[in-house]
Amino acid sequence: MKKLFTILFIGLASLTINAQDKVAKIEFKSDTVDYGTVEKGSNGVRVFEFTNTGDAPLIISNVTSSCGCTIPKKPEGPILPGKTGEIEVKYDTNRVNPIRKTITVISNAETPTVALKIKGEVVDTKNASVLEKTNKSVVQQ
Repeated sequence: MKKLFTILFIGLASLTINAQDKVAKIEFKSDTVDYGTVEKGSNGVRVFEFTNTGDAPLIISNVTSSCGCTIPKKPEGPILPGKTGEIEVKYDTNRVNPIRKTITVISNAETPTVALKIKGEVVDTKNASVLEKTNKSVVQQ
């Protein structure tokens, strides 16, 4: 009976050690998306691309934004080792102002929390003054 328990214990211990070796790793092409200067009301959808460089399936459990003006969308299923995935981010471009937002990604990866950033500026070209449109002063015209 002691031998049976010893064999079971060693077997469980080796399974536990082997299971800990396999881990998912998330690697983003870039952790920042620069919108640049975009017009009010334009398309605010951008994508963060990533790869699972680990040897276990990557499961993204949650993606949140620092503000309600940014809506992130996570992949639904697991990302297998070596495969790529996308996190889609939609910014409300009806808000005229600089863009500085953070998207937090939570997963089962070796680094479970990753912060992504979006930046840029939304401008309203319809309300720009005549001087701004022509880039000339009254004297130069």
